Amino acid sequence: MALSPLNRRRLANFKANRRGYVSTLILGALLLLSLFAEFLANDRPILVQYKGDLFVPVLRDYPETTFGGDFDTPANYRDPLVAGLINQEGRMIWPPIRFSYQTINFDLAVPAPAPPSSDNWLGTDEQGRDVLARLIYGFRLSLAFGLILAVASTLIGIVAGAVQGYFGGLTDLLFQRFIEIWSGLPQLFILIIVSSIVVPGFFTLMAVLLLFSWTALVSVVRAEFLRARNFDYVRAARALGMSDVAIMSRHVLPNALVAAVTFLPFILSGSIAALTSLDFLGLGLPPGSASLGELLRQGKDQLQAPWLGITGFVAVAGLLSLLIFVGEAVRDAFDPRKTFK
Repeated sequence: MALSPLNRRRLANFKANRRGYVSTLILGALLLLSLFAEFLANDRPILVQYKGDLFVPVLRDYPETTFGGDFDTPANYRDPLVAGLINQEGRMIWPPIRFSYQTINFDLAVPAPAPPSSDNWLGTDEQGRDVLARLIYGFRLSLAFGLILAVASTLIGIVAGAVQGYFGGLTDLLFQRFIEIWSGLPQLFILIIVSSIVVPGFFTLMAVLLLFSWTALVSVVRAEFLRARNFDYVRAARALGMSDVAIMSRHVLPNALVAAVTFLPFILSGSIAALTSLDFLGLGLPPGSASLGELLRQGKDQLQAPWLGITGFVAVAGLLSLLIFVGEAVRDAFDPRKTFK
């Protein structure tokens, strides 16, 4: 499908920002790899060939009796007995990292947290879990959380800003006073209260953060609708009897979407930073979850294990920097004043 001249110019402006363009490629590659985290870091083999049959333990559970064991429980492929039974009649193909995010390495030569080694490339945390495996899974979880929260916040913010800006008057006045009061609520205290009532989880945190994050885009969309609602083509559409919803969605919203898309990477980085901060404070995901914030907290608590803090800092700083660079490139792409040369 051929791009319009406007979209071609935007794409050219986006590529002209080399830092943002390269950051997009790097971020896309990291996201693609994290989507297949189970095939990169797992305590189960990717494939098992046993007595001429193929099994895929990375996708489903198999009882130990399938491979000649004694128990009808899921096979522990790191158990020397189970591994010996399989290797006698076949073979196993392992992921590059033979640990999942919650797998404990019981064969450490030193007490946990253990420094980087040939088995644990980035060392282990205070519970003996592989840092690199937790980093891969935590990266995917943070991006998924940030994307869902950013998209949901953007949608709600666009609707709220559109209603304010298009109707104006008393509607705009009341809505603005509500947003001022709502934005002034102590978000951290509310999270503490919620975490004391219910066990914090992925969707619980999502719901609580969504209550406050949608206000970030309202002022931008509101300004676009306030500016465009008195344009001649909007007045003509209203005079022809077109409904307010149709005018807002067909004639005014496309202009506001430019600002929304421009701010989306920055909202995404803010969502990831919020989750990381909550996990660092112990108010985020349940204990044991793969989390970048939890890795930073362990680095603070285990100063004698500098690989924990360094890994967490590099991961969080690198991810947020990539998102900021992508946001700058998107901003340049939608800036009508910039022309690719």
